[in-house]
Amino acid sequence: MGSSHLRHHRGSAAPQERVTYDLLFVIDLASRGVHLAGGATNPTADGIKQIARNLTDPLDGFPRDKRYLLMHRDSKCGEAFRHLLEQAGVHCVRLPARSPNRTPHIERCMRTLKEECLDRMILFVENFLQKATHQFLAHDHRERNHQGMDNRILDAGEEVGQLQGEIRCRQRLGGMLRSYDREAA
Repeated sequence: MGSSHLRHHRGSAAPQERVTYDLLFVIDLASRGVHLAGGATNPTADGIKQIARNLTDPLDGFPRDKRYLLMHRDSKCGEAFRHLLEQAGVHCVRLPARSPNRTPHIERCMRTLKEECLDRMILFVENFLQKATHQFLAHDHRERNHQGMDNRILDAGEEVGQLQGEIRCRQRLGGMLRSYDREAA
């Protein structure tokens, strides 16, 4: 499992009032499944600890059955964050400084999220950023082929691979993200 931050600038009515919004993602390296752990405009220590508590929730937490978390050396995810994960049985392995080549899967996902989605939008409200990110991740998991996984779709539905039926176009985010498949018989 790895983690990454994405810093996105949210637009506003006045160009000089840009807001930076930090998002924290985790990825299961085996399945390439990405999860938005949380985000904030000004992450506080309490907010980061809450993200760690959410991640380690025994019922809904992302790292269930995971033993290691590879993480960047971002100061926002400090000792308290790592301590909460360690208490849940997840060993935090901090990567060397400036080593994006150690986490290429999450780095590629973040680049694709920015290029195919966020850079094409002007977001005025925090909720829109989260909705757009969740829609992109749903598209990434359920509709997009992954070359590193033998061109498989990570969470394919029954319509994937159908040889008969009408071809339909699925759209997300007003048509910005599209996928084509056949309706399941």
